[in-house]
Amino acid sequence: MEEIELDDKLKYITCKVYNNTKIQEGIYKIEFLGKFSGNPGQFYMLRAWETEPVLSRPISINYIDENKISFLYQVVGRGTNILSKLEKGDSVKLMGPLGNGFNIDTTSKKIAIVSGGIGIAPMLYLAKTIDERSYRKHIKLDLYAGFKKDTYILDEFEDIVDNIYYTVETGETGVKGYVTDIFKPESYDEVLCCGPEKMMVKVVKMCREKSIPVYVSMESRMACGIGACLVCTCKTKNGNKRTCCDGPVFPGKELIL
Repeated sequence: MEEIELDDKLKYITCKVYNNTKIQEGIYKIEFLGKFSGNPGQFYMLRAWETEPVLSRPISINYIDENKISFLYQVVGRGTNILSKLEKGDSVKLMGPLGNGFNIDTTSKKIAIVSGGIGIAPMLYLAKTIDERSYRKHIKLDLYAGFKKDTYILDEFEDIVDNIYYTVETGETGVKGYVTDIFKPESYDEVLCCGPEKMMVKVVKMCREKSIPVYVSMESRMACGIGACLVCTCKTKNGNKRTCCDGPVFPGKELIL
């Protein structure tokens, strides 16, 4: 096994695809062997092409262990479509870990993880990290997940969270509707959220009404990933912030929605 050491996170390294699995239509998981670092909520820039598309793709860490790193991604454009066609042994350039992740040194006793669509991707590493901490036995950890049509990777949470609640917009399985229809922030001490902006805005407002701390991983178009280009700026009460390096995780109380 080739080990990859990231001595300088601002340089791209070339890795070989270990697995690139189709989870369901439009959803893939790509894995690379090696020694990688990163906290839940951080991301890497991935690039499997030379000149076109111009930009690399920011993808959040799905999971890291001592042997590999995985990224769960959705095909939404040209770059992710190229990634989806990669096979074992193909080369990909990675840069990371980038950004600031979730605070996992929490003292909260009841935590809700709330995701929408591909926003569930970074939540697996988040849930596993909380689960592995020594204080886990004192924490209630629940997952709320919303999907458009089909669910995915919920089974990977079964042994690490206390309860799984999910909705499907089409109603083909589970509860029909949106995850915000079933989520009750007043049942928790802290909320950790990632998903479509519209969903996260509603979760933040729901938490504010109940005075519940909420932290969200902002979804934004990124060009450089290191805060140089200012493409991914978001508005906060403390002025404009760069999602890629000041975030992507922000306290909900600071965001101007």
